[in-house]
This record gives sequence, C-alpha cells and structure tokens, in this order.
Amino acid sequence: CIKMAYPGYNQPDAYPGYGHPGAYGPPGGYSGYPPGAIDPLFGYFSAVAGHDQQIDARELQTCLTSSGIGGSYQQFSLETCRIMINMLDRDYSGKMGFTEFKELWNALNQWKTTFMIYDRDRSGTVEPHEMHQAIASWGYNLSGQALNIIIKRYSDNGRIKFDDFVSAAIRLRMLTDHFRRRDATQSGYASFAFDDFIQVTMFS
Repeated sequence: CIKMAYPGYNQPDAYPGYGHPGAYGPPGGYSGYPPGAIDPLFGYFSAVAGHDQQIDARELQTCLTSSGIGGSYQQFSLETCRIMINMLDRDYSGKMGFTEFKELWNALNQWKTTFMIYDRDRSGTVEPHEMHQAIASWGYNLSGQALNIIIKRYSDNGRIKFDDFVSAAIRLRMLTDHFRRRDATQSGYASFAFDDFIQVTMFS
C-alpha cells in the first residue's frame, strides 16, 4: 500500500481540479472570442495537424514554439512534449486532438503564471524552496524527502527551469490522477498490482 497527501485528499467534492490546473473537465478561461468565430488556437494546431486532426509530440513541440506560449523561456523539450501528450492521451494513441490541445493550453498558462510568481528575479528559473512553495500551492502535502527527490530529478545546479517545472507538474498531476482512481475510499491509501504499477509509472 502507498499513502500520500494529494489535492482533494479526504475531500471528495474538492477534486478533480482542486489546487491543480487542468485537472479534467473543459478548459477554463478561454472563451473570449465571439460565437461562430474561428478559435484563434486552431490556427496553431491546424498548421501542424495531419488529415486526422491529431498531433504527436514533435508536432506539439512545433505548435507550442510557434504559439509563443513559453514567452522568453526556453522552448519545451521533446520529452516534455511527450508527457504532455501522455497526460491527455485517454485512448493511448500517442496523439492529441484539438479539444485536448485546448485543455493543455489552459493548464500551461496556469503553470506559467505559477512559475512567474516564484521566478521573482526573472532569471527563467526557480530555486528549490520556491519549487516547494509552488507544489504546496497546488494542494500537495509531501514529505521533505519526496520534495527533495523532485528537486534532484528536475533541477540543474539547484535551479529549476520552466520546461522542467512543467514536466514535474505534469507528472505530479498524472500520478495523482492514477493514485486517486485506486483510492476508492479517499483514505490516502492505494494498492497496485505490480503490472498495474509498471503501466502507471512508465506512462507517466
């Protein structure tokens, strides 16, 4: 059995979405264009999508770079784009459609806002204690050891870049979603068969 304190733990009505951007549901904060008008995000998406109107990780990387969503921060790596796809890949196709792209866009904007709050010197990085604060702001109550493991995994010389910040946020969200689905009683405990555990961790 595994126990963790995750967003909405022991609060059935508070989650999905509690304290963590983009957790299920339709994307919010993105309805500022008139009814019947072409969605402005569709231009970025359709420029790289194939005939099936789906995009893979490499196409997503191109799409996000051309959209400028990262601002002055370094462009997203291919690996980060892969886990972005995985986060919303509910049919395990390895691709995402436009609806999922809009959900991702919403989550990225919220993560960017959080990152900018803690990137006070505008260096394009956050320090370990700031990363701890960001994780806490998403509703997590993790041990010092768990937080240090996250820092070691996603920092470079003790600082976390935006790309790694987003990667960590996505993995936390995905693992939390998988955990919560197996925590039927909202007790903070979940049991995994070994094969199930491998599937969850390898896909996250």
